[in-house]
Amino acid sequence: MQKKNQTLRIALAQLNVCVGDVQANLRHVKDAITQAKQQQADLIVFPELVLAGYPPEDLVFRPDFLKQMEAGVADIAAATHGITVVLGAPLRRAGKLQNMACVLRDGQVLAEYAKQCLPNYRVFDEKRYFTPGSESLVVEVAGVRVGILICEDIWEDAPAKAAVAAGAQALCVLNASPFSYDKQEQRTALLQRQAASNQCPLAYVNLVGGQDELVFDGDSMLVDAAGNIVFRAQAFTEGVFVQDWEMDCCRGSVLHTPADLTALIYQALVTGVRDYVHKNGFSGILLGLSGGIDSALTLAIAVDALGAENVEAVMMPFHYTSGMSLEDAHQQAAWLGVNYRNLPIASIYDSFMQTLTPEFEDRAVDVTEQNLQARIRGVLLMSLSNKLGKLLLSTSNKSESAVGYATLYGDMAGAFSPLKDVYKTWVYKLAEYRNTLGLAIPQRVIERPPSAELAPGQVDQDSLPPYDVLDAILQCFIEGDEALDAIVANGFEVATVQRVVNLVLLSEYKRRQAAPGVRISGRGFGKDWRYPITSAWRKNLPFHNPKEQA
Repeated sequence: MQKKNQTLRIALAQLNVCVGDVQANLRHVKDAITQAKQQQADLIVFPELVLAGYPPEDLVFRPDFLKQMEAGVADIAAATHGITVVLGAPLRRAGKLQNMACVLRDGQVLAEYAKQCLPNYRVFDEKRYFTPGSESLVVEVAGVRVGILICEDIWEDAPAKAAVAAGAQALCVLNASPFSYDKQEQRTALLQRQAASNQCPLAYVNLVGGQDELVFDGDSMLVDAAGNIVFRAQAFTEGVFVQDWEMDCCRGSVLHTPADLTALIYQALVTGVRDYVHKNGFSGILLGLSGGIDSALTLAIAVDALGAENVEAVMMPFHYTSGMSLEDAHQQAAWLGVNYRNLPIASIYDSFMQTLTPEFEDRAVDVTEQNLQARIRGVLLMSLSNKLGKLLLSTSNKSESAVGYATLYGDMAGAFSPLKDVYKTWVYKLAEYRNTLGLAIPQRVIERPPSAELAPGQVDQDSLPPYDVLDAILQCFIEGDEALDAIVANGFEVATVQRVVNLVLLSEYKRRQAAPGVRISGRGFGKDWRYPITSAWRKNLPFHNPKEQA
């Protein structure tokens, strides 16, 4: 029977680490331990695989990398006098590679726990790498018996129940749980249910920061035995959060309540861009600024991520670029304080056409000429990227990528795509939200009908269904895996559903060549989308001329 009012001073180390940067990660961990000691914490808990970064992917197949992990654990153990540390790292034990949590104290490795439930869905691929554990681990810290779990273990019922049955009075869960727009609500409900059903308080510690397409939101928290959240760390904020954790009652206070969903998504995009640029060693970024909504939002995200002094915007007008677009792009660049370039492409286009016209003889003007404009812009942007040493951002959104409404080697050019997983309808919501923080995007950009401006009077709806309809169908097919008849049953026209789905399948070859980007949904066009490029399955759908989407 636990003592009344038994309290454990716990430090939740919500850290932003980089995959493979072992020495920097070691310093980060040691700094956190120092902070926890200064606040007289009994226990500090780090995120899953914090020493390696998550996900380390095929780095864990390298013996030299695993040797660094062993050395790192020993190094950190030497810094644990007077405090208990629970640290995540990939380690090989008895010939098996495992996702481990090491319990360190007073210079020694007291115990080790191997993750029991290995996720192998969506963006997770852990069965490729790790052998699951089968044993619970309970360790005593300052008189409290603490059970150790790792991420997916808490999403299943058995590991928590086994730890409590083994005598755990509290559970500590190490996590690398990436953000998606529905994740916080799911995660909160899960932790509350697990704590209440096991009548056991729970500490949840999560990574924060961007890693390629994934972005981690932190959202570390303490939950009491009744399922009440008694502390919650601010999302997307690195820190070492020290709390007096009472085992039998709850007297803490929630420091940060979850932000509005739109704000969270915007924070995720800013974090993903910032960390992709910084962790890959770029000095800054540039992008094509067209006067349209996608590039306008991308510019605002870039400035918020890196500061205006590290961002360049390039307008590349042609005959069909409206005066409104020129004015709005210039206005936005001035508002945000970025370096702004204006590089007209008409003469370059004429030079290309002079060479190509004899080859195009007796062939009607079509999307080829439109795509040429986009590809000229892509060449200019990539050249500036090379010369200036700045990362080029693509500005395509998820709706366009889904149906191929983007030009390969044109507006798809870029090394990173902030809006890759953002539907067009969300682009508008995020633009409106950003303007509540301060002037960033001219209102006319938000209100005008979207257009690629590659032909006279062109608007997106000439080629696509209205975006509210398109995005709803795409969500059903992509995130929901719904069959066509089920999507139609939601109230959409049969022909529209067939056409949209066909375009999605037809455009897979483009998406395979697209830049990575921040994943914010339950299913992005990255690790968790693995449709074949060559597939006869779409023959069951009405044929659509692929030339329209070249």
